[in-house]
Amino acid sequence: MTDLILLSDHRVAGTPVRETGEPLLDVREFPALGVDPRKADDDGSYARLRAGVLRRLLLAQQALPSGVRLLMVEGFRPPALQCRYFDAYAATLRAAHPDAPADRIRELASAYISPPEVAPHVSGGAVDLTLCTGDGTELPLGTEVNATPEESEGRCRTAADGLTAEARANRELLGRAMTAAGFVNYPTEWWHWSYGDRYWALLTGAPAALYGPAAPARP
Repeated sequence: MTDLILLSDHRVAGTPVRETGEPLLDVREFPALGVDPRKADDDGSYARLRAGVLRRLLLAQQALPSGVRLLMVEGFRPPALQCRYFDAYAATLRAAHPDAPADRIRELASAYISPPEVAPHVSGGAVDLTLCTGDGTELPLGTEVNATPEESEGRCRTAADGLTAEARANRELLGRAMTAAGFVNYPTEWWHWSYGDRYWALLTGAPAALYGPAAPARP
């Protein structure tokens, strides 16, 4: 990949937002899609996506062959949680690279956790997901969802080398379905796809993002 754009890139932060005001909807109310509870939180934020993102996720599901389902792991992430994730991973990197300047730590961290101010998950426009069978058994895609670059030896990257033929084929299947539905992939994380956020706008050439930071749904 010749031009790997990370979320720390100044062009992402410089992308304008024209907020649509779409609500966050609960994906668990749509049985065509699987939702895994590993990231479950008290208010169900993890299972929510913007309405337009959910519509496209349903289109992606329709593009998959019979017996294969999308399994959503995490959608909307409240800003405070995004900050905790980013700060914790940055601290790990600082310990491993004590001589690295702050901007280099930020760049390294953003290959795995987005800087909070531009984070796709905070907009409700991003989804972490994988593929599974009809009974919920996950298909092999080369690494676990959310595997760090260190523990996966770089195989978390979408186009990584060293994958089995089955894992590569499954990544390509996921990629075709999600791309056809209008999503873009964050290339350091095969499981991360977004629509309507700043990163999506930059990669697609849209004049502005559709979604800024979202507010959690209230009961």
